[in-house]
Amino acid sequence: MQHIDGSEISVGIDLDQGARIASLQWRDLQFVVPFRGTPLSWGWYSMSPWAGRVRDGLMTDAKGVEHTLPTNWLPPHAIHGYGFVSSWEETGSGRARLELPAPYNNAVVTQTIEVLDDAVRWILEYEANGCDLPAWLGFHPWFPRELARGGEAVVNFNAAKMFERSDEDGLPTGKIVKPKAEPWDDAFTEVIGTPSVVWEGAARLDIESDAPYWVVYTEDTEGVCIEPETAPPDAQNLGITGDHYLEALFTFSED
Repeated sequence: MQHIDGSEISVGIDLDQGARIASLQWRDLQFVVPFRGTPLSWGWYSMSPWAGRVRDGLMTDAKGVEHTLPTNWLPPHAIHGYGFVSSWEETGSGRARLELPAPYNNAVVTQTIEVLDDAVRWILEYEANGCDLPAWLGFHPWFPRELARGGEAVVNFNAAKMFERSDEDGLPTGKIVKPKAEPWDDAFTEVIGTPSVVWEGAARLDIESDAPYWVVYTEDTEGVCIEPETAPPDAQNLGITGDHYLEALFTFSED
């Protein structure tokens, strides 16, 4: 476990559980949903070398060769990459490295987590090193609906566009629609303003990123998720290419 302590924030990073943030305390409050039986639904974890689901767990390389990805977490689709269930190598304070398995041979992902006065900076980078499979990145933080004090979490999120979801499998169809009201398990683009979560009377968390796509999940009874991503779920099948660098700043303040 990596530990980073700042003046206001203490972070614990579990290298053997996807190098995820397993604990994040700002002042006297804990901002991480704890383990709930599956790696999909706890902590703050990164998603690489893909974010979200990939239809039927099939990815095609630049030569047109189709490769099979693991589908054990949400069959029949692959979900969230390898990083969130892998053991990472520590390379420095808040830094970790992962050599990806086949079919992403030779590709490497690096993660950097920095603790500032009242903020956490999270950086994820992908190096292909000759691997010609598509790759895109994402962050998947699980914020508790309830803190030790204050009101229940309220998600403040606005975007100009939302991806339509298939009624059959929940994957994006590629069609862009007007955003609907919550609850959400949806991908968005052209975000308006700074997304945030507010626990009335306790804390506010602002999430800043240049990410072009975001997924917001508010259908869980214990946590909410605001996920910046370099491409949406199933990006390859939508014809969307994602950047190999992702950065986000999570800033805490009193409410």
